Amino acid sequence: MQLPKLFRTSSFRLTLLYAGLTGASFLLLFGVVLWSTTRFMDRQIDVTVASELSEIVSDAQADAQGGDLEHLRGIVRDMVGRSPGYHYLLQDASGKVLAGNLPATDPQTGVREWPGSVKHPQQPFSGIRGRGTLLASGAYLFVGLSSHQLHEMREMVVRAFLSGLLLAMLLALGGGAVMSLGVLRKIEAVSQTSRDIIGGDLQRRIPVRGGGDEFEHLAVSLNAMLDRIQALMEGLRQVSTDIAHDLRTPLTRLRQRLELAQRRGGGERDFDAVLEATLKDIDTILETFGALLRIAQIESGARKSGFAALDLGKLLQTVIEVYQPALEEKGQTLGESIDVGLRVRGDRELLTQLFANLLENAIRHCPAGAHVEVSARRRGERVEVAVADNGPGIPAELRSKVLQRFFRLETSRTTPGNGLGLSLVAAIAGLHDTQLDLADNAPGLCAVVVLSDASAATRAPDAP
Repeated sequence: MQLPKLFRTSSFRLTLLYAGLTGASFLLLFGVVLWSTTRFMDRQIDVTVASELSEIVSDAQADAQGGDLEHLRGIVRDMVGRSPGYHYLLQDASGKVLAGNLPATDPQTGVREWPGSVKHPQQPFSGIRGRGTLLASGAYLFVGLSSHQLHEMREMVVRAFLSGLLLAMLLALGGGAVMSLGVLRKIEAVSQTSRDIIGGDLQRRIPVRGGGDEFEHLAVSLNAMLDRIQALMEGLRQVSTDIAHDLRTPLTRLRQRLELAQRRGGGERDFDAVLEATLKDIDTILETFGALLRIAQIESGARKSGFAALDLGKLLQTVIEVYQPALEEKGQTLGESIDVGLRVRGDRELLTQLFANLLENAIRHCPAGAHVEVSARRRGERVEVAVADNGPGIPAELRSKVLQRFFRLETSRTTPGNGLGLSLVAAIAGLHDTQLDLADNAPGLCAVVVLSDASAATRAPDAP
């Protein structure tokens, strides 16, 4: 038969373990207390009876100059009458009882326990602890105290500890059950949320009540993960839609051109023109897919293993030299302000792609006569690289959207481009543990990327 769900939880099993440890601790403490208390009371009895025995023997010796047995017999009889709670026995060498309220016994010297459940004609008793001694005449004298209180104390300690143990076990098991129910409720909330998400409700989240315990921290982490998954799913859905939208135009144009060429016929020159235009459309499609694959590869983080220290100044100079002809062709001017000795850690090919995309974006979207400025400066242990222009810029409300894939300011999409340039830049920046910041250059746009200074770790510290 399967146990109820409550008793199969790990928290309840831990409660049983703790309850077992608590019970063992109680038993250990019980043993120590019982042993200590019993030993203390035994010592008290031993000291008391030893003092009483010594006093009797001393009185007898003092009164009878060496100790007369008849005189000692009278002292013992007198002590029996005026010392309630004490037990005495005086017997001669042959074992005959001369005085006292105990039956004859074998003469054992020192501390001894009298056997319990023994009935005497004068006084029944049960359990005596005392001390016996042999006198010079061969007689045996024993003085004892009832150990009834000691037995009662032991029973009281046992009852108290058993009651405490039972109460502790009940509290432990009850607390464990309550704790397990609380854990079950929290786990059930996570399970129900998971089932709802599996059912298609991606907006569902684990409730967070602000208790601050480990389950709350787990819920916050899981909710953050779910937010990320939802964002990725929405991004994937948006990318799929954008791909279909962006590829439909060139594919439709390609089909119409081929269909028109087929219908018209025409000569070899017309056929070559159609083929050339077709190849351009195919190249545009392949370029779009290539950019998407490159972004996916960068976002996977696989290129981080190839990071190395590189000269940022030389890298920027190479990019500027490549795009200098394009600037001159559009009648634009370029300014540069690059600090000496800048070194960063990263992927040379990807960083070249990053700054090339930023510079190409500025050249493409700025009119003739515009000015483009490339700067790189050391800021503490970071290096700040900026590509600024005085062109039309990007409206503040659209600066976050232009980093999305396939987003273009030109909604008609008549100019060349696929809307993946800044998305690629953002992906490369993310791989280098930074981000692309787009700010107003008043007028124009300023794109800023902050990288780690690779020379900061190797620079010698300033002298004191």
